[in-house]
Amino acid sequence: MGGVPNLTRADAQAALRSPLAFIAARWTPDPRTVRRAVLAALVMSVVIVVTGGAVRLTGSGLGCPTWPKCTDDSLTSTREMGVHGVIEFGNRLLTYVLCAAVGWAIVAVRSEKPFRRSLTRLGWAQFWIVMGNAILGGIVVLVGLNPYTVAAHFLLSSALIAVAAVMWQRVREGDGEPRPLVGKPVRQLVWFLVVASVLLIAVGTVVTGAGPHAGDSSEVARMPVDSEMVSKLHAVLAWVVATLTFALWFVLKAVDAPEGPLHRTRELFLIILAQGVIGYVQYFTDLPEVLVGAHMFGSCIMWIWVVRVLLSLRERPDTPVAGPPPSPGRTSGRPSDATSTSVAGRG
Repeated sequence: MGGVPNLTRADAQAALRSPLAFIAARWTPDPRTVRRAVLAALVMSVVIVVTGGAVRLTGSGLGCPTWPKCTDDSLTSTREMGVHGVIEFGNRLLTYVLCAAVGWAIVAVRSEKPFRRSLTRLGWAQFWIVMGNAILGGIVVLVGLNPYTVAAHFLLSSALIAVAAVMWQRVREGDGEPRPLVGKPVRQLVWFLVVASVLLIAVGTVVTGAGPHAGDSSEVARMPVDSEMVSKLHAVLAWVVATLTFALWFVLKAVDAPEGPLHRTRELFLIILAQGVIGYVQYFTDLPEVLVGAHMFGSCIMWIWVVRVLLSLRERPDTPVAGPPPSPGRTSGRPSDATSTSVAGRG
């Protein structure tokens, strides 16, 4: 049985002042562990969107009628609340799983050697978005599923997915100055694609806010817009995004671009085609819940690949990264911050 390490008073004070630095001084994860931690945060950011959609599509949005408790007298759902209470409370519990995944990613990138401040900042950005969205989710319940707050809830979740996707890419590349792999006109075309995708997602939340799946069996206010007109606008934007993606793929082939941007663009085009098929089928079959849920999942995947296409247009080589100052009370026993680590899977 191994002995328990003795902690000096200075160690204890250092741990209280900066727990992350204390852990980093004693643990160096391998690159695979760091990548898996960051990927877990990205996966959970998608899972929380899909399960949130399941709450709405099953009419369980007010399964827990108040917040932060499930009822005025109970923190959890009760037997009397039935399946709707279980679904809504289960989704709330998944927020803690998401927090744990983001926290694990922060600890992993903070402990990696050499220290990469940019990755840690991306991790903390995810954490604060999750906290903000948790509060916004509570407001959604307290205002009776107001469609504008529901739309804001989804848009903030999309922001979380974007940050998590950027962190997933950054953890697999170096910290050198980004070097463009394509010319400025191609990069501008991709930014048009990004803007069109943002508009597509935003209008999609309006389609949801004006549509039939309000999130609860009771009377819930809907956005005062023509749902038919907004759905057609959403379809037009989807065609715009698809056209821009195909045009980008054609241009990349014409300029003999590297394989990375070509592959990401081709993958995005296939995702958009699948998403379009689901969208049209759900529209002509009166929005069945299963297809609406699949469309929400497809929206998350499409958004991740839009971010990946954008990031694939440049490369970032390895450079020595200066680490943080040593923890107080520690003068030895920590691997040198100048030590290089391997970086795999360059996007």
